[in-house]
Amino acid sequence: MSAAAAASASALELDHLVVACRTLAEGRAWCETTFGVAPAPGGRHALMGTHNLLLAISSARFPRSYLELIAIDPDASVPARPRWFELDRPEIRALVASGPRLVHWVARTTDIDAAATRLRNAGFDPGPVVDAERMTARGLLRWRIALTAGGRRHAEGAVPLLIAWGDMHPIDSLPVSGVELRSLRVSGIEPSLSALLGVDAGVPSSAALVAELAAPTGAVTLACA
Repeated sequence: MSAAAAASASALELDHLVVACRTLAEGRAWCETTFGVAPAPGGRHALMGTHNLLLAISSARFPRSYLELIAIDPDASVPARPRWFELDRPEIRALVASGPRLVHWVARTTDIDAAATRLRNAGFDPGPVVDAERMTARGLLRWRIALTAGGRRHAEGAVPLLIAWGDMHPIDSLPVSGVELRSLRVSGIEPSLSALLGVDAGVPSSAALVAELAAPTGAVTLACA
């Protein structure tokens, strides 16, 4: 494969935003208040002891994207590894005690191994790529995801987790919500890496991650400090 073909195969685009919640009930209420729309059912992640709700936020700039409301599943077994998105960290638990918060984002690729290498070469180790799955009403949803050591968020959430989907994608079963992601800015990383990730570079003093959305309730800004 040529260098150009390899770069194309490992290209990244936003897949979904991650909003951490103390409970999914709180996440649902926050979503309805913030966006004026109820999220759709998601599922349970046996690998991580978490569960989620989903909201479509696709737009012309960010096609096939969604927002994930995620919480520790109180009925699940404690996982063998730290949960993703630093959900086990006391700092994150304290943060979401006052309400759901944007904490991270996930970028998809068709070649996750090549994308992981490119990210590693940029100075951020994405960790090993593992297989994950959850059951849905349409069948088993499978994907491959890179999990950082200890569930760490690089650059406070500015550098995304990497994901590669199997035959199905969550957006295929999500209803149109009327919510659209208009922009995503990251800070604390080199502009060249922002270009690689396909997002805008934020000013150094801004939050690590800032998402601007249009919703039935009006303009909504979510920030990950």
